This record gives sequence, C-alpha cells and structure tokens, in this order.
Amino acid sequence: MSRPAVACVGLGGNLGDVAATLRKAVAALAALPDTRLLRTSRFYRTPPWGVEAQPGFINAAVALETGLSARALLDALLRIERDFGRIRDADERWGPRTLDLDLLLYGEAVVDEPGLRVPHPHLHERAFALLPLLDVLPEAVISGVGSARDALATLDTASIEPL
Repeated sequence: MSRPAVACVGLGGNLGDVAATLRKAVAALAALPDTRLLRTSRFYRTPPWGVEAQPGFINAAVALETGLSARALLDALLRIERDFGRIRDADERWGPRTLDLDLLLYGEAVVDEPGLRVPHPHLHERAFALLPLLDVLPEAVISGVGSARDALATLDTASIEPL
C-alpha cells in the first residue's frame, strides 16, 4: 500500500435539505475504507454558478487522510453521490443537484486521466470551492497555479456567506 495522501473534497448541493445532506455525506466520506476525516469546513451559502436560473447552493469541503488512490477515491465519491440521489446528466452541467462531490486536491499529485483531473481544473476560478478549501487546508497549494489563498484574493466573494 502507498503512503496515505491528504485529499480535499468539495461538497455542494441545492435541492432538498442541503445542510442535512451535506452532514450525512461528510459521515459517508469519513466511513470510507482506509480513510480518516481530518477537518470539515464551515458551510457557505453561495449563488448558483454556470446556470443561474436555479436555487442557491450550500458548499463545504473536507480534508481526508486516505490510503485510497485518487481513482478509487473518485469512484467512491461518485457512488456516494448516487446513494444521495444524484443523477449526472451529461447534457446538463452546473444544473440543480442533491449532492455534488468534487475531488479538489489529492496531496500534491497532478493527475490527468480520462474522467479524473487533479487538482480540479477550475478550482482556482471558484470562490465557492476555495473558501471552504482554505478552512480545512489553510496553506493549500494548487499545483500549476500556486497558493489557493492568492487565487481566492483575485475573486469576488461578496455574495458568499458563511452559515
């Protein structure tokens, strides 16, 4: 087995009782094999992104120490999403969802495989992901970009509120 990695997973949703769903999803992440929950961010109310004609989101992040590979962790995230009623529709990106789990960082690894890109390719452009990421990994560095804190400083956060 390889050395455990510290991974960061972004959580979000905008359908149903989102705060309850996120709490249950955090518990599901903590229960993954060979994985330990290190920290959970605050929850943030955020405006819709991409498709604006939908309810606002609640976003959060967790830091996990995991012995799972990046691919195995992604597969587990997709399984958890399905368990919470998420249906990924290739025709409707950024639409409403019960639960969205994104693998934001996997240690310092850079992965570019079909269906898996780490760091998340748009992480540095999304304040709704960076704010909770910095709650759990205050010194986070995005490979190829630099400090997550510096990336956040270039973005508008006025419409994001902690819950």
